[in-house]
Amino acid sequence: MTIATNTLANDAHLGAQPARLPLPALLALAVAGFITVLTEALPAGLLPQIGAGLAISEPLAGQLVTIYAFGSLVAAIPLTAATQGLRRRPLLLLAIAGFAIANAVTAASGSYTLTMAARFLAGVSAGLLWALLAGYAARMVPDHMKGRAIAVAMVGIPLALSLGVPSGTFLGAIMGWRTCFGIMSVMTLGLIAWVRASVPDFAGQPASQRLPVARVLTMPGVRPVLFVTLAFVLAHNILYTYIAPFLREGNAGARLDLVLLVFGVASLAGIWITGMLIDNWLRALTLASTLMFGLSVLALGVGGEHPAVIYAAAGIWGLGFGGVATLFQTALAKTAGNSADVAQSMLVTAWNLAIAGGGVIGGVLLDGFGIGAFPPVLAALLTATWLAAWSARKHGFPPRG
Repeated sequence: MTIATNTLANDAHLGAQPARLPLPALLALAVAGFITVLTEALPAGLLPQIGAGLAISEPLAGQLVTIYAFGSLVAAIPLTAATQGLRRRPLLLLAIAGFAIANAVTAASGSYTLTMAARFLAGVSAGLLWALLAGYAARMVPDHMKGRAIAVAMVGIPLALSLGVPSGTFLGAIMGWRTCFGIMSVMTLGLIAWVRASVPDFAGQPASQRLPVARVLTMPGVRPVLFVTLAFVLAHNILYTYIAPFLREGNAGARLDLVLLVFGVASLAGIWITGMLIDNWLRALTLASTLMFGLSVLALGVGGEHPAVIYAAAGIWGLGFGGVATLFQTALAKTAGNSADVAQSMLVTAWNLAIAGGGVIGGVLLDGFGIGAFPPVLAALLTATWLAAWSARKHGFPPRG
C-alpha cells in the first residue's frame, strides 16, 4: 500500500503474500495498538495514585493524558512525511521502542517534569505508530484481504479500552501505579522481539514517488474520509467524556460501570462483525455504524430516564463504534494508495483533534446549556457524518468495499 508497484515488485517479500491472513504478524501489530491505547488511557484511572506518588494535584496528574495527545497531534504528519523513505520494520520498531523507554521512565521517575517529557515521547511514538499500522497490515496481504488484515491489526483498540484499562486500574490499586507502567515496558520489550521474528520488512517509498502532504490531502476521497472521522469521533468523545454527568442528570439509576461494560462488550462484537464483512461492505458498515450511533443518541434523548433504555443505547452505541477505526483507516488506505501512510497520519491528527474537541465542546455544552443540549448537537454531527459518507460514493466510501 505504501510504495509504488515497481518497488513492490523488487521487494523480497512480495512473492510471499499469503492466501490466508498472516496472523502472527497481524497480532503483533494488534499488541502494538493495545500497548499504545493502554499507555494513553491508563493514567486516567490512576490519577489519585499518580498525584500522590509525584506530590502533585489530580488536575496536574491529568495532564499526563493531555501531553500524550499533544505529542501525537504535533508529530504524526511531519514525522510520517519525513520517514517515508525508511524501511518499514526498523521504523515500526523505533516507534515501539519509544513506548518501552517512555513507560520505563514513567515507572521510575520521581520528577513531574521528567514524567511529562516521557509522556510526550510516548505520544510522539503513538502518532508515528498509528500512521504505520493500517498500511503495514494491508501490505502483508492481497487486495481482497486488506480490510480483514487491518481489522485484526486494530483489534487491540477495543481490547485495551474494554479490558486493558480496567485491569490496569485494578492492578494499579493493588500493586501501585509504577508497577503498571513497568509491566507495560517489559511487555513492549517482548513485543519488539515478536515483531523482529514475525513481521516482514518492506522498502520505503522512493523519493520520486512521494507526494507532498498538501497533494495527499487533495486526492479524491481523502478529505471526505477525514471529515467523517473527525465528526464521528467528535460526537463519540463528547458523549463518552461526559457520560457520568449525563447519567447523573437523567437520574435513571443506571450504573456507570455497567454502562461502560455493555459499551465495551458491544464494541468487541462490532469489530468482529467489521472484520468479517469489511472487504465487501465497507460503505454499508460505515453508514450502518453512524446510523446505530445516531439511534442510540435518539434513545438517550427520548428515554434517558429509564435504565433499560440506557443499557440498550450503550450496546447499540458500542456496536456501532467498535469497528469505526478499522473502517476509516481501511477507507483511507484504499483511497490514498501509495500515499497511505501520510494519509493515515492525517487521520491520526483528525482523531486526536476530535478527542480534544470532545472534551472542550462537551464542557462548554455542559456548563452553558446542560445535558439537554447533548442529543441535538450529537444528532447534528452524526447527520453530517452520514451525509458525508453517503456522498463519498465514488471516492472514499465506494460500494462493495
